[in-house]
Amino acid sequence: MNEFELIAKLTRSLPGNSTVVTGAGDDCAVLDLGLSDRYLLLKTDAVVEGVHFVSTAAPEKIGHKALARCLSDIAAMAGRPQAALITLALPKTFDPEFIQRIYDGVNALALRHGVAIVGGETTTNPECILISVSLLGDVPKNKCILRSGAKSGDAIFVTGELGGSIAGKHLDFEPRLPQALWLTDNFAIHSMIDLSDGLANDLRHILKASHVGAELLSKSIPISRAARSQAKAGSPGKTPLLAALGDGEDFELLFTLASKDAVSLLDRWKMQFPDLRLGCIGKITSAPGLKLRDETGVHSLESHGYIHFA
Repeated sequence: MNEFELIAKLTRSLPGNSTVVTGAGDDCAVLDLGLSDRYLLLKTDAVVEGVHFVSTAAPEKIGHKALARCLSDIAAMAGRPQAALITLALPKTFDPEFIQRIYDGVNALALRHGVAIVGGETTTNPECILISVSLLGDVPKNKCILRSGAKSGDAIFVTGELGGSIAGKHLDFEPRLPQALWLTDNFAIHSMIDLSDGLANDLRHILKASHVGAELLSKSIPISRAARSQAKAGSPGKTPLLAALGDGEDFELLFTLASKDAVSLLDRWKMQFPDLRLGCIGKITSAPGLKLRDETGVHSLESHGYIHFA
């Protein structure tokens, strides 16, 4: 049983209550606690030594990543982060200075985004370091973006470049919070997700939630220099395109909006964020499934991203 099969099994009969707007199945849980103009956002995520980072990684970058993953999910809902709880699970023999430097990385990123660190938990984990972050945010009710809003004919956009994150980006990426807020302030965004498990996997989440399909243009997918370098170095069986589709941990924004707004978005984006690439990589279709158009035609896309337990 892989990660997604396990999630489907565990979430089949979760209890809820009248506060739940959106529960399991999106980037954050969305709650209505009676505030007149906004929803609360809840997110939790964990990084594990040996899975999300190696023991030789700079501890400040480990802490940065632990919080940044949650911030990226808040961005995907067009929200603002407010406060976080940090759980540390540590081996019995740990280096206090190393752990302090992890917290330094958490704190530096929190300060940049106005996030309060308000507590947490410490416990023992026999074999490795585990850091879990629970994050509270909020979003105006009329600007909360879900995965389920994609419409046939929408243009599909992605920020930044994809693939090869293992070369370093997975530890020091910047959550796209300002970009998400600007997008929803200026355009009618229909659906959005952050790219944690790879473009192919994460786009499928939007397609499933929205009951639509998609066609990607292979020549328009933004491939990072790191992905091209890794392919040139001889990664067996992996082309730069496959790396961009499936490597994961890019933490860019993938979103859709009406195709009539595409040109205006591209023009205004260049003025607002001149140092961050934005690309239109395909379109949403009414026919189900994920397809890729290349120089030989249109094909079903079988590529997937990272899946735990697979």
